[in-house]
Amino acid sequence: MYPERFYQLALWLTPGVGDMLTRLLVSHCGSAEAVFKLPPGKLQKIRGIGDLLSRTISAKNSFAQAEQMFQQLDQGGYTFLFFTDKAYPPRLKSLYDAPAVLFFKGQGNLNHPRTVGIVGTRRATDYGKRLTEEIVEQLASYQPAIMSGLAYGIDITAHKAALKYGLPTFGVMANGLDTIYPAEHQKTAFQMQESGGILSEQPLGIKPDRRFFLNRNRIIAGLSDVVIVIESARKGGAMGTAEYANNYNRDVFAIPGNLKNPGSEGCNFLIYHNKAQLFLDVPSMVDSLNWGERSGQQKEHLLDLSMLSQEESQIMSLLRDNGSQHIDDLAWKSQMPMSRLASLLLNLEFQGLIRSLPGKVYGLS
Repeated sequence: MYPERFYQLALWLTPGVGDMLTRLLVSHCGSAEAVFKLPPGKLQKIRGIGDLLSRTISAKNSFAQAEQMFQQLDQGGYTFLFFTDKAYPPRLKSLYDAPAVLFFKGQGNLNHPRTVGIVGTRRATDYGKRLTEEIVEQLASYQPAIMSGLAYGIDITAHKAALKYGLPTFGVMANGLDTIYPAEHQKTAFQMQESGGILSEQPLGIKPDRRFFLNRNRIIAGLSDVVIVIESARKGGAMGTAEYANNYNRDVFAIPGNLKNPGSEGCNFLIYHNKAQLFLDVPSMVDSLNWGERSGQQKEHLLDLSMLSQEESQIMSLLRDNGSQHIDDLAWKSQMPMSRLASLLLNLEFQGLIRSLPGKVYGLS
């Protein structure tokens, strides 16, 4: 009766399921539709489900909410990305705490070749704002996408600078996309959608909440190849983003500041405790990232699978076509026994062709 997209949203909306169990159930059953078709007796035997949740899923009470949400998304021009979609950003998919669903509005590519997260205090100084614009201007020749949180201060300065210098920019929000917060940034958010966009893990209708701001910082970090902290107090959202970036093995840079300025305490702390590299200028940062040539000068490198076995080639093709994958997803898509798959993954890792990431996730080197 319904397309798979409907079942995906309905499963995620089911009370008690959430992101982790959504990924687990789809990986175990092969699709969201298959989850709802599985008898409660078999559902409850899946790790983490149990009797109560299996009956909740089988009751399908989330279907009405899913129908209503589909109408709202369609009317507002929004879309949602499920973690199995090709359009779902691979940088996020590889994370152990990635959202199973992302809501998005815009024309930009969330799988941009190069991404830079720029974050900082809402109480930015003129120096911090000026420095933010200068950094974005110098980055323009490398054509990265700029990620930030659409907040006052450093965030909105980074977004506006990206628009000024022709870079795609994405704002990660801590509420439903139907409410732009703060309201003063509505015009900028609209302009961002032409080449970038706005996104959130919160469904439409959800208002800003403190706990959601903490959660959205992980998405900014996860979407970024490198995070630059411009100005920050010892505590704050930018520091949380830097912490997530460190946990995700992302590069973090911080700009040192006046020891007497509370707005520089966070950056100085990150540098002192080796949680961030000292930011000197864009060329030195780009050099440490091994970005090499500027945009338009990169050479295309093709993946040669001729020297690999058929099974190894299958794994490499899956990682190439789908981005980083959890070992459970690889087992399901390749239909290989887990013991055999683990052995092949280890061999490919020894050859330097793939790398293991936190949470039993694997990606191309």
